[in-house]
Amino acid sequence: MRHRQRRRRGPGGPSQITARLTIPFVGEISGTWEPADAERSAAWELYLELVTRVSVEELSADEGFLREALSSLYTFFGTTRDILRRYGPDIAPPLAPGHVSFAVLAVTVLNRVLRPLLASWHPRLAAYESQRPEGRDPVAWEREWEHEDALRRAISEVRSSLMSLARTLQEVAGVGDLIDLPAPRGPGNTPTGANRGTPPRRLSGVLTPPIRPAEVALAA
Repeated sequence: MRHRQRRRRGPGGPSQITARLTIPFVGEISGTWEPADAERSAAWELYLELVTRVSVEELSADEGFLREALSSLYTFFGTTRDILRRYGPDIAPPLAPGHVSFAVLAVTVLNRVLRPLLASWHPRLAAYESQRPEGRDPVAWEREWEHEDALRRAISEVRSSLMSLARTLQEVAGVGDLIDLPAPRGPGNTPTGANRGTPPRRLSGVLTPPIRPAEVALAA
């Protein structure tokens, strides 16, 4: 019996889009993107990283762990640079005025969005964490920090930028929506938590190791 070989799907997606990216305290930048196949492949990889490693969902005031969020954003910084290196010049072609590329968007996010957040807030949070009494719950200690609300707002602004990047990458890669997935359903076909009178909890980033002070220089 002959077995049919499954054909591997090549890069798809539109030949041209208008890319938009939200930058905290700057506004929106936009440009025409005419992606090459290498850019579509890189867009899929970075999109997957965004939806699985870094949350693009907002955290409510009583959710999440700020150290976890910063560490996850730091690992995303390194992953993005790895993708840029692997694909090389094919994702950074010379551009006409008003046009953008994968590399332009990715480097803008690294230098204008993630770098300022990590450079400003990591050392401040690390200094506060170093004062935590032995045996004290780290989450409870973090929530007593006088700058917790300010850091949450800063992370929320960064997530807004990452969301706009994710939507652009999704369009270029020509893939389905992996951000607004249906809520998990429990017994009785109701969203998890609904039977207890509470809304389903949104996912925060995956748990990642804390950033060590020496590592911050790599993102600077």
